[in-house]
Amino acid sequence: MAKPLPLSNADFPLPEYHQRLLAWYERENRDLPWRRDRTPYAVWVSEIMLQQTQVRSVIPYFQRFMQVLPGITELADADLSLVLKLWEGLGYYARARNLHAAARQIAQEHGSRFPSTMQSVSRLPGIGPYTAAAILSISFGQKLAVVDGNVNRVLARLFRIDTPPRSHQGKKLFARISDSLLDGDNPGDYNQALMELGALVCQPRNPDCHACPLNSLCLAARHRDPHDYPRKTPKRPRPHHIVAVGVIWRDKKLLIARRLEKAMLGGLWEFPGGKVETGETPQEAVVREIREETGIECRSIEKIGEIEHGYTHFSITLHAFHCQHTSGEPQTLGCSDVRWICPSELEDYAFPRANSKLFVKLQHPPTWALEGDPGV
Repeated sequence: MAKPLPLSNADFPLPEYHQRLLAWYERENRDLPWRRDRTPYAVWVSEIMLQQTQVRSVIPYFQRFMQVLPGITELADADLSLVLKLWEGLGYYARARNLHAAARQIAQEHGSRFPSTMQSVSRLPGIGPYTAAAILSISFGQKLAVVDGNVNRVLARLFRIDTPPRSHQGKKLFARISDSLLDGDNPGDYNQALMELGALVCQPRNPDCHACPLNSLCLAARHRDPHDYPRKTPKRPRPHHIVAVGVIWRDKKLLIARRLEKAMLGGLWEFPGGKVETGETPQEAVVREIREETGIECRSIEKIGEIEHGYTHFSITLHAFHCQHTSGEPQTLGCSDVRWICPSELEDYAFPRANSKLFVKLQHPPTWALEGDPGV
């Protein structure tokens, strides 16, 4: 049975808790580029990049992004294609599109100055309660608690909370507890300290309880069952889709299409194609999908290969084919733009990772594309 949750200073030794946590953070915090610059722009960009992405992966992207687009004005003035190219490989591209849209909104509505109220920040595309609280507490010193996966894990173990944090009830409960524990004198450092503790010490699989500054306060450490927390909600089976794409050749060039901005991976370039329907072969599907997306006719000549790729909520098997253009001029029926390019130009465009895995096989057109009609 978990101890009654801390809702006032009488329930929990808050001063000791704050002192231990902040002293540990001062000694042990990682030297990260966005911590050297607490401006709202730097904190905002880093927090968006860190969503669903590990710190070590974010660092080079953050540094490159800030070099090319060092402020809100530069980001707002940039073309979306540049933003997506800087983001290429980081994944979850809606983050980049929302970042770009938010910068333009800030430029129009706030004179390129990042807003400082929860109401205004929450209206920006791609910014939810967590990100808003992080920016406002770290950059503006506002008394707002940050709740993320690391924070939830620390609190679930600290008080042996049986409610899964991802459940509807759990989200409200953990938010309430986080608010009750916030250090109002140092909200930015406190939030970063709690997140850092979850990232470095109170890890999901191998918590280092002996190194934890909160060890003597932690109920899970006392009961030696930290691995049992946080409680998990049952996972749903992840769907799997079969997808077929075509590398369409004409005059030694290949066709690429830009995804609609509101679609998944919107704004990225790709080889035209789509899901294989029931009763269809991948070869049949690629011809149909190309026709529906671009309005041209082509025929599948040879298979390039298969690629397995996983997304957060589903996975795919991508079947790729060399295709020959037979008639029609490309149109934007199911895409926002189309271009014929040389294979050497592929690296100039931002592609989803599943598509970019094909690049190594496309640097030279297939023999039949050089010689003309293969007669099939």
